[in-house]
Amino acid sequence: MVTDQQGYDDLIMYLTQHLSIFEKPGKVAPNAPRVITLIEDDIAEQIIALCQQHKGLDTDQRGEIVREVDGIVYDLQEVLSGVIHQPVTIEQHAFIDEFAGLVKNLFDSAIATLK
Repeated sequence: MVTDQQGYDDLIMYLTQHLSIFEKPGKVAPNAPRVITLIEDDIAEQIIALCQQHKGLDTDQRGEIVREVDGIVYDLQEVLSGVIHQPVTIEQHAFIDEFAGLVKNLFDSAIATLK
């Protein structure tokens, strides 16, 4: 649906262009979650919103979305493996929020082409 499309390649390129955010120390907010926890939570929230917005998705389409999201999270774990267990910095938090929104946008676009 999206992971085999140019938009996903562009999203991964966007991530690689911003890896420096994860390589330098930054200010950690009080009670900051680990990087992986924030990634999982943010993407899950976006996908829940996606499914609520697109009530016409059938079970197979929802299953495909879940499989692809699992793959996206796995890709993020691989790329960010050195920092996924560290507390998220304020700058990382903002980037992860934005990235999760971009993931949702990819699926929104893919769903629009199904109709």
